[in-house]
Amino acid sequence: MKTVTSRFRIAGIWEGISLLLLILIAMPLKYFADMSSPVTIMGMIHGILFPLYLIALVHLAVVKKWKASRWFMGLIAGLLPFGTFVFESYLRKRDWK
Repeated sequence: MKTVTSRFRIAGIWEGISLLLLILIAMPLKYFADMSSPVTIMGMIHGILFPLYLIALVHLAVVKKWKASRWFMGLIAGLLPFGTFVFESYLRKRDWK
């Protein structure tokens, strides 16, 4: 985690995993098995990781001097399931050669 790029990648991976766990495991348990505690736990974890992802995104965007459109793509990627993984792949093909 020495570079801004590696910090962003790690933040994106963990944020993406937390969102997937929240949506694909915790939410179905809440609505189909009447278990609300997984949503409480995963919601809190995701609530911590999402701002960390945004901080890493802004830091990377400032260092790389991105246009506002790429910042916005990174923000939207954090809101969509699998979005952080797709965005990281997109960036790797263009910026991280």
